[in-house]
Amino acid sequence: MADISSIPPVPQARRKPIVLNANIDRVITRPYIPPTEERIRNIINRVLDLDENEVCRLLEAVMHDFSPRHRYFRVVLERNFNRVVCHVPDGSNLSEQRQLLIGSYFTAEYSVEAAALFNPSIVQVKSLKTDPKGACRFIMSFRAIGEGHISSIEFRSGIIDKNNDMYFDPQSNYVRTPRVHTDSSYDRELFHLKLRDMGASNKAIKWLLGNLADDFTFKALQKNIDEHRNGNRIRASDKKDVMEKAMWLARSNYEIVFQPDHQISERVLFPRSESESAGIEDARFVRFVEDDGTIIYYATYTAYDGKTILPQLMQTTDFLSFKISTLNGKQAQGKGMALFPRKIGGKYVSLSRQDGENNAIMFSDNVHFWNQVQTLQKPMFPYEFFQMGNGGSPIETAEGWLVITHGVGPMRTYSLGVELLDLDDPVRVISRINEPILVPNEHDRDGYVPNVVYSCGAMIFQNELIIPYASADQRCGIATLSLSGLLARLRYNKTSYGK
Repeated sequence: MADISSIPPVPQARRKPIVLNANIDRVITRPYIPPTEERIRNIINRVLDLDENEVCRLLEAVMHDFSPRHRYFRVVLERNFNRVVCHVPDGSNLSEQRQLLIGSYFTAEYSVEAAALFNPSIVQVKSLKTDPKGACRFIMSFRAIGEGHISSIEFRSGIIDKNNDMYFDPQSNYVRTPRVHTDSSYDRELFHLKLRDMGASNKAIKWLLGNLADDFTFKALQKNIDEHRNGNRIRASDKKDVMEKAMWLARSNYEIVFQPDHQISERVLFPRSESESAGIEDARFVRFVEDDGTIIYYATYTAYDGKTILPQLMQTTDFLSFKISTLNGKQAQGKGMALFPRKIGGKYVSLSRQDGENNAIMFSDNVHFWNQVQTLQKPMFPYEFFQMGNGGSPIETAEGWLVITHGVGPMRTYSLGVELLDLDDPVRVISRINEPILVPNEHDRDGYVPNVVYSCGAMIFQNELIIPYASADQRCGIATLSLSGLLARLRYNKTSYGK
């Protein structure tokens, strides 16, 4: 029997005195357009009936009340006026003030954090010249929930100094959504594969995409659909099916861009496509190193349309422009995909949870397609008897892939655990710790979802594991663990794991 004094203790994460709460003052503008053309015309005609003095008075009040809350507020009103300008009666001579006032009637504010701010992930990014020597710069992502339970993604930035103290950059008073790239481009071969994976007829796909360039644009696809619409070479049902699927797929794969003067804390990724209309959930960001050393930040997230969940992928190199893509393949399903930070054996690797209960692992030659999956592990410890999953992307250490897990136990209590996977063969679990490293305390009991601590991604800096975590799906905190102490316990558990 081992000397008890020689057994490394089960590590318990230490909470830092940092709490990030939801802020109801963080509002974006959204189009607010009625569902029928008749209602749109009625609103416009009411504004047209006003005399110019009344128009100026009303617009002045709108500008006074709302322009301090938004950057480029006049541009927002102009943009939303242009959304409905086709309904303005012919021959109407509108002043700039009247156009802006009409735009204001088709604009609404939305508080992105009205309900909660939670499920953070963290990645290391390139340091700024102004950062202190020896510091590590980071970006954290969060899931924010507002009115109607619509989820979006927000960001914060900061540094961890040489003493491992953590500091967040000042938060902007503004919040902005990006502009959508007006004419996204698509890889024809990849688009073909995705349409086939969606069940479209292969003959119909070739008929629709055959004359498009290897890299084609959204406008080119629309033009092709219009030109093919009355063709007779394909069965009508197959033609209708492939056209609908192609447009859905194109709208679900898009590019968005923030302006460089938008601070990181101003940037909000709000749902854009049909597949994510009810929310963008639980982004797991990872700093991915390509074989040639190129760094790309990927994030896997769950798109939700109110009925169906769909794993999606976003990628960026600068957190200013983002490319959004659907994930395909028979195993691209379920929630909680988390990419490994590099290829292993020439393949992309991801943790996932297809069945809602067990931890799984997937391998693929293409980051957009996932067809191979196997169960990595099933719940075995009391704190995870109900279900288990990952807590973000694995972290590479000299001794193996360090994985934060989450487990659901009695009273729907979510806790965080930890395990170690083999570097070359991540299907092999080297070690697990049989007790959680972070459990809900009295401050986690109450909130949007009680009794939950949850993370979507951690990082290591200077022998410390840094875990941003959600508390009761309401607010966020930071917990840390000594890496050497954690690995010592995992080393000890190698001999007892599985017994």
